[in-house]
Amino acid sequence: YVPRHFFVNNHIGIEEVLGAEAYAEILYKAGYKSAWHWCEKEAECHGLVGVEVFEHYMKRLSQRGWGLFKTLAIDLDSGTCEVRLDHSAFVYVYGKCGRMVDYMFTGWFAGAMDQILAAKGSPLRTVAEQVYGASQEGHDHGLFRVQPL
Repeated sequence: YVPRHFFVNNHIGIEEVLGAEAYAEILYKAGYKSAWHWCEKEAECHGLVGVEVFEHYMKRLSQRGWGLFKTLAIDLDSGTCEVRLDHSAFVYVYGKCGRMVDYMFTGWFAGAMDQILAAKGSPLRTVAEQVYGASQEGHDHGLFRVQPL
């Protein structure tokens, strides 16, 4: 595994060249695709379905050192979800910088949700957004929301 500081410093370097907005768009698409694939393979491997897949994904992300991810609410019928992020690897490096820096994770939540929805035969597809981050004043954690397109 790549040490956190090495990965985040590379992230900062790419952001400086492309700009945070352009980099966030690239990461959203790539993260979405990767999360879909990961959830699909893990569901098959472990016999997981529905919310179990999402919870497994949050557990594994947390174990890999990205931060501590907790599903606050999830409703597959409505295609909605909220995820809390504590101890973000990005906030650890950026600190209180006044802007959201956890955008790498955003596409992961929609990709995971959409794979689970597709596996159960739902035509619903979602989009994810970060509502706020611990890198902003007044917040000690990040919050992400997933909702239907």
